[in-house]
Amino acid sequence: MTTTISGCELNGVRALVTGSSSGLGRAMAQALTEAGARVAVSSRDERRAREVAAELGDGALGVALDVRDAGSVSTAVDTVYEAFDGLDVLVNNAGIGMRTVNPRFMTDPQPFWEVSGTGFRDVLITKATGTFLVSRAVVPRMLKDGAGRIITISMSESTMIRRGFVPYGPSGAAVEALAKVMAADLTDTPVTANILLPGGATATGMIPDEVDEKVRARLLDPSIMGPPIVWLASPAAAGIHDQRIVARDFTEWLNAREPGI
Repeated sequence: MTTTISGCELNGVRALVTGSSSGLGRAMAQALTEAGARVAVSSRDERRAREVAAELGDGALGVALDVRDAGSVSTAVDTVYEAFDGLDVLVNNAGIGMRTVNPRFMTDPQPFWEVSGTGFRDVLITKATGTFLVSRAVVPRMLKDGAGRIITISMSESTMIRRGFVPYGPSGAAVEALAKVMAADLTDTPVTANILLPGGATATGMIPDEVDEKVRARLLDPSIMGPPIVWLASPAAAGIHDQRIVARDFTEWLNAREPGI
C-alpha cells in the first residue's frame, strides 16, 4: 500500500510517534519517514527503538520512552526537541493489548471480574495515562511555538464495549474521550487535535495465534495507517481539527470532504 498522497511531502516536518517499535506505530513511523519527515521512534526498550530507527533510515531517531512515567516522558520530549529543534506532530499510539491479560481472549473471553487489578491498571495506564502525560508535556511547547498537531490513535466503538475486552476496550474509550476533551481545550489555538483509528482488527501480533484462519485473513495490514497519518501531518491538513478519521475509509472520507482529490 502506498504511504503517500499527491501533495503530501513532509520535508521539514518533525514527528514523535509513541510506541513505534512495532505494529501500527512502526507502520506510521515508516510512512512518515518515507514521506520525508524526521521521526522520533520510541519504545520502553531504547535498544529496540534505535534498531528500528536505523532500519527506517537517516530521518529517524530512536528514543527511550515509557509513557507511564512522567520522568521518562519529560526526558524523551527534551531529547526530541533538542535533536529536532522542535516538534510539529505528536502521534499518541503507545498501548498494550488484551494478550497481556488473557492470551486466549478471542476464543475464551474472560469476564471482567476475573481480570486482575494489575492487568487492568497496566493496560489503562499505558494507553490512557500515557496519552495524557505525553500530550501534557508536548502541547505547551507547541502552543508557545505557535503551531502543532496532536493525532491520537483510537479503536472502533464496537471494540470498546465487546464482551471479554476488559481492560482493552475501556482503555480505548478513555483515550477517545481524552482526545475529544483535548480537541475542545485546543479550539481556537494554533494546535490541532484529531483521532485516527484503523477501522478493524489489524495484523500487529495482538491477535492470538490460534485464531481461525478466516478471521486472520480479514485482519487489516498495519500499512493502512500510512496514507491518513501522512496526510494529517502535511500542509494539506492545515486547520483540520476535532475529526475522527477511520483509516479503512480514508479515501472516501477525503474525497467527500474535498471533491476531486
